[in-house]
Amino acid sequence: MTKAFDASGAARKFFAASSREALRLAREALGAEAMVLSSRVLPDGVELVAMAADHVDEAVGQAAPVAAPVAAPVMAAPAPAMPARVMPAPMAAAPVARAPGAAPIPAPAPMPSPVPAPAAAPAVSATPVPAPIAAPAAPRVPPAAAPTGTAPAHAAQAVDPVMSELNSMRGMLEEQMASMVWNEQQRRDPVRGRLLRTLLGAGFSAGLSRAMLDRLPTGQSYAKGMEYVRSELMRVMSVREDEEALLAEGGVYALMGPTGVGKTTTTAKLAARCVMRFGADKIALVTTDSYRIGAYEQLRIYGQILDVPVYAVKDAADLHLVLKDLREKHLVLIDTVGMSQRDRAVSNQIAMLCSGDRPVKRLLLLNATSHGDTLNEVVHAYRHGAGGGELAGCIFTKVDEATHTGALIDTVIRHRLTVHYVSSGQKVPENLMLPDRAALVDGVFQPRRHAALFTAGDNDGQDKSAEAEIAQAQAETDRLRAQYQQLIRAMAHDAEAVADAAAALGGAGVGYEAARKLWRQAGDAGAEQRSVMETLMSLAREEVAAGCGRHVLALSGQLGLRASESGDRYVCQASLLLSDRDGHPLAAPRQWLSTASARKPGLRQLQWLQAQDFGGKAMVHLLPRLPAAEQMAQLAGVHWVSRALGSTSVIDLRTGYSAVLSRLPLDFGPAERVLHKGKPALQALAHVQVRLRASADDSAPLRCVVTRLTDPRTGKLLAQGYGLSNLGAEVEASQLARWLGWGAEAESCLRLVRHGLALCGGMGEPGDAHMFKRLLIAAQVATTVWRVQVSTQAWAERTRSLLVQLTGKAARPGRAPSASTLFAGMDKFFSLLEALGPEAVQQQQAAPAPAPVALAQDAGTRASA
Repeated sequence: MTKAFDASGAARKFFAASSREALRLAREALGAEAMVLSSRVLPDGVELVAMAADHVDEAVGQAAPVAAPVAAPVMAAPAPAMPARVMPAPMAAAPVARAPGAAPIPAPAPMPSPVPAPAAAPAVSATPVPAPIAAPAAPRVPPAAAPTGTAPAHAAQAVDPVMSELNSMRGMLEEQMASMVWNEQQRRDPVRGRLLRTLLGAGFSAGLSRAMLDRLPTGQSYAKGMEYVRSELMRVMSVREDEEALLAEGGVYALMGPTGVGKTTTTAKLAARCVMRFGADKIALVTTDSYRIGAYEQLRIYGQILDVPVYAVKDAADLHLVLKDLREKHLVLIDTVGMSQRDRAVSNQIAMLCSGDRPVKRLLLLNATSHGDTLNEVVHAYRHGAGGGELAGCIFTKVDEATHTGALIDTVIRHRLTVHYVSSGQKVPENLMLPDRAALVDGVFQPRRHAALFTAGDNDGQDKSAEAEIAQAQAETDRLRAQYQQLIRAMAHDAEAVADAAAALGGAGVGYEAARKLWRQAGDAGAEQRSVMETLMSLAREEVAAGCGRHVLALSGQLGLRASESGDRYVCQASLLLSDRDGHPLAAPRQWLSTASARKPGLRQLQWLQAQDFGGKAMVHLLPRLPAAEQMAQLAGVHWVSRALGSTSVIDLRTGYSAVLSRLPLDFGPAERVLHKGKPALQALAHVQVRLRASADDSAPLRCVVTRLTDPRTGKLLAQGYGLSNLGAEVEASQLARWLGWGAEAESCLRLVRHGLALCGGMGEPGDAHMFKRLLIAAQVATTVWRVQVSTQAWAERTRSLLVQLTGKAARPGRAPSASTLFAGMDKFFSLLEALGPEAVQQQQAAPAPAPVALAQDAGTRASA
């Protein structure tokens, strides 16, 4: 169905099955010079609105007097009459309004438009917003002189749809022209555009961002540009650095702000800091909040804790009398009523504070979680009002809850406010700190844990040209080159020193070679999970044969893991094999992974390990806690040693009486000198046979080993631990105590798996075929890192120093590096050896291997401890 419909004398609507057919109808009816005003797709075809070229001037001339009263509120100046061919004239940029006292922001220079236009080029903005057409202003006609009849109403009804379509078309074309200008600017200076996107994404306003980048020298890299932005923000932001001078002034301070910003808690924090300096008798608290339920009681409780008097006032007269009575106090803090910035009572509150004889300094609290426009309204509302002077400054609150604090810094810069304190938590007074320019600015540009959802990214909005992509890639290359140069400077070692360290690790018997091969397979998509599991099982048998005596110790535990992007939670049932000679982790042959909501597998890892053959060596499971009564039946035939609480109820087989472990009569043997938390101590052991009170009467007896640590000088009890085991007399009590201590220490190796998994690719998302493989590899490499950390030999000290340098961190004198730092250094160490090539590997193989002696010394030192 195809038809034409005459909507008015000038504009006509055409209906057709397709756009081509509708255009043909328009050309036949209005001529080849017809102007298409709009088109839209309908369920049964296409609707097209067009106008003849010779009617355009007439339609605009008739519409202008009618539309003038409606368009008057948005007009800045009369616009010239539209030409016969309707072309979008770029509109002049509207001046940016600035609050009184705000920092002056220079307007950016206009960019030349690639499309010639009769008017000034549009101002460049990150998000172009089309403006309405400004029609010529018509003289206002008095009501008495208004013409009678209905002709104007009919004219308005006939022309309004046409003007609406013209406005829509013009706005669309202006937006396209602004996009062309933006793309041209991106092509000429892509770094400046990327910096602008970074600032806007961090929460800074467009005006401040462009004003700052206007002074940026051209030809800078992205890294240099970020350094310039950081230095400029630190230069123009005002902070109160001298707290002593602030508190020494004393006086009356009123904390103001909207509801829920944290005024009462911040008042208590400030009062606590002042009490610590001047004493409670010099401080007083006042509250004007009589609206919120429990407001006075909350502040009164703080006052009782600090031993500071608290007063409640209702109006200006009460406040005048209270301040007069408190004139001897050095500092008076007023907790005001929380009001919306749009509440008219804000000015009345300011007038009440400023009406007394004693001057009141007002501190405005700004919520870090608020939007930039909200913060701007808050400052405007609380800055002036009913005779109030300027604000004395501001305090940032809830900084720990904000995703980014760019809007805060932008607000204080534009309004020239001085930041007095930063509040980042509920603790009184610990979470109130002095502002640090560098920390505040650096915190804005810290990488976020999750991608931003409500700000445009680099790929949103305007498409980047090929030149901009090349420039961005070059900037990224410069950044990586600078990072590698810093890494080389931090190393302070050549390839020969790195190869020597690799040779020492390879001969130290810490599983280095296997760890390096497995780490290479973590990022290899061709490496299958089954082959990794076979490698781990073969390595476990080799390690047990070389590092264990009659027994092999097995430690099991749980780890909570989280997916890298989605945040899905998993539970890992981890297992670890230890040497019965020195307690060193040897291998991690198998791990179990399940979702956090799934049923926990219980003793699954113990049963699997019990079924494996490790050269005929008896397996002893080190349990972090005593199994439940219903799980004891599943441990039949399994040798175990478990830590126990002193409150565990048992039956003493010597007397037949029941008691808790801490109440058992014990006979301790001779004490030996040991180290406890790095200090000398005396350790004594006691041994007794018991039976769990909850077990059956015919159950096998258990051996209880009690370890007591005392101070060698004073005899004071330092610690006392309890352990239970179903092992017989073939294992001495002292050996059971050592196994329990080694198991407690090796639990940190299990926790290290979480850090290693993040380094080799993370948990990934559901459906990741290599997720479990990375978990297995991270667990095995963790055993190597842990052995390097606890070794006391000279080669280990040099290796730890090298690994810390590879991370770029400064080594702390007298403090051993953490296992997570060493794991990160080992990751970079593996990558560095791959980059050095086969020459370094050959040098590593040719280097002497002092490891057997070092390993023996390590084992002897460990066993004696």
